[in-house]
Amino acid sequence: MKKIGKIILKTLGIIAILLALFITIVFIYNVISSKVEQGKIETYGQLIPVDGKHMNVVMEGKGEETVVLLPGLGTVAPGIDFKPLIKELSPFYKVVVIEPFGYGLSDVTEKERSTANIVSEIHQDLQSLQIDRYILMGHSISGIYGIDYVNKYANEVSAFIGIDSSVPTQSGTDVEIPTQLIKLLQKSGFARLQVELSANPYDSLPYDDKSKEQIKFLAYKNNANPSVLNEMKQVRSNFKEAEKLIFPKNLPVLLFVQANVDPTIMPNWIPLHEDQVKDSAHGKVILLEGGHNLHHTKSKELVESFREFMKK
Repeated sequence: MKKIGKIILKTLGIIAILLALFITIVFIYNVISSKVEQGKIETYGQLIPVDGKHMNVVMEGKGEETVVLLPGLGTVAPGIDFKPLIKELSPFYKVVVIEPFGYGLSDVTEKERSTANIVSEIHQDLQSLQIDRYILMGHSISGIYGIDYVNKYANEVSAFIGIDSSVPTQSGTDVEIPTQLIKLLQKSGFARLQVELSANPYDSLPYDDKSKEQIKFLAYKNNANPSVLNEMKQVRSNFKEAEKLIFPKNLPVLLFVQANVDPTIMPNWIPLHEDQVKDSAHGKVILLEGGHNLHHTKSKELVESFREFMKK
C-alpha cells in the first residue's frame, strides 16, 4: 500500500509540473504574440480628440444625408466589422462609423461606461466633425444607447435604425457578466488559446483575408481591455435606466430584427421590438433571416429596405 501511495503521489506531482509548465507556456506565448501583433495592426480611419482622448472614426461616401453607425457590445473593430454595410450604404449616403473608447483603434478611458458618458462622447465626436444632422443606425446594445441619444439630441437625429438592436425590457440583462474571469482568461493567454483552437467566425463572411487578420489582431488587443470590461459591468444599470425611455413619437424608427431567434435564449424578441414602434407615427419592424449580426449577411436587403422606408 505504501508503494502504491508513493506511485500515486509521484504521478500527481508529474501531472502538476506538466500542468504548471503548460500554463507557463500559454502565458509566455500570449505575451510574445501580443507584442508582435501590436506592430502588425494597421491604422484606418481618423483619430478625433474627445474628452482628452482620441476616438477613431471611419468615414466613407459623399451622399447628402449622413448615416452614423454604432456597434454592438465588444465589437473589436467596428470600422472593419461594418464593411459589408458601408459598401451598400456609401453609394447613397455619407457613412460615419464611430469606434467608442475601448473599441477598434480608439483609446481606452478610465471613465465609467455609463450610457450618459457613452452618449456624450459620441455626440462630442460628431460635433468635432461638424456633423449636426444625421440618421443614427445602431447594432445590438446600441439600441440602448440610441434610445437615450435620440431623446437627448432630438433636433439632430432624423431617424433611428436598429440592427437587431437591444430592447430595455429584454430578458437576461439582470445576469452579471463574469468580468473577472474574462480578464483572467485574457491575461493568462487561455482566451487566445480558445480563439486559435476555434473556427474563425468571419471565415464564411464577405471579408478579405487582410480584414480578417486585422480583426483577429484587434480582438486579442481589445477583448478584455478596461473600457470593455467596465461597459460589461454597467450593462445591468444601463438597461435599467433605459426602461423609462421611449422613442419620440414623430421620429422615424425602423427596426431590423432577427426572424429566427431562439425563443429559449431570447423570448418575445419580435414582440418586444413591435412594442417599441407601436405608438410611433413612422415606425416599422422588418424581419430578416440571419444571425444577430444581420449586417454581416443581409446588408444588401437591409439597405434596400432602409432606403425605401426613408423615401416614404
